[in-house]
Amino acid sequence: MSERMSKREESGPTLSESQVRELIERTVRSVVDEADTATTYRPPLVGFAAADDPAFEGLKRLVGPEHMLPVDVLPGAASVVSFFLPFGAEVVEANRVRKGRVAREWAVAYLETNDLIGAVCEGLDEELRGAGFTSASVPATGKFDRATLASDWSHKSVAVIAGLGRFGLHHMVITQAGCAGRFGSLVTDAVLKPSYRSLRELCIHMSGGTCKDCVTRCPVGALNGAGDLDNELCWSRCEAVATRLSELGRVPVCGKCVVGRCSMGPPSTEE
Repeated sequence: MSERMSKREESGPTLSESQVRELIERTVRSVVDEADTATTYRPPLVGFAAADDPAFEGLKRLVGPEHMLPVDVLPGAASVVSFFLPFGAEVVEANRVRKGRVAREWAVAYLETNDLIGAVCEGLDEELRGAGFTSASVPATGKFDRATLASDWSHKSVAVIAGLGRFGLHHMVITQAGCAGRFGSLVTDAVLKPSYRSLRELCIHMSGGTCKDCVTRCPVGALNGAGDLDNELCWSRCEAVATRLSELGRVPVCGKCVVGRCSMGPPSTEE
């Protein structure tokens, strides 16, 4: 750590709220831009939420009683930072071509993006410490309970609370950059103005339309089109892919439901 950074830490916070927000957004962009990955990415999205937002308490009901609150991740938490790393068009197209077979590029993107999310959080932690703040994060895959198929920290749900998007019929979050990508998040004691959380549905079906592209694309019928997801069937599919591509590492992925019409951005019409 540089002498300059140490002095800044000793003197406490030195930046305004808007400067901290800009620092966070700039850090996320720079880490992604400098990533040495086979996977390509589109510009990341960043959102903010207050750590005491009642919606976090609601996740104990919606996700599971084991879901952590921001203060469980970081005592003294004031804000939560959420970010979305959208995959490049070629990664999306590779997984779109064949209905049943998951593209190798998609599996590689899963592994590389998990590592990249960790790098983003490390970069944010360093920059925030340099500005006199503390932070903590949960790994991209979190603590996943294979018995209940629930996580103790849902990055997707956190993204919705931070205003990055809304859940679609496929139970994935649709952002302004679509839903093909991965989410990460970080908790900090820096007080940051929450992002605007729109109630407008970004999924055509959820807004009253007839689109069921994700239902059609699911190769195992885990989505019934009425808003229900068979978690066991979905997870079994992902486990089968992990077995087939085991030479890459642990890749329980599929992603067929997110390479349709809302993959690169929210569709604006039925057509």
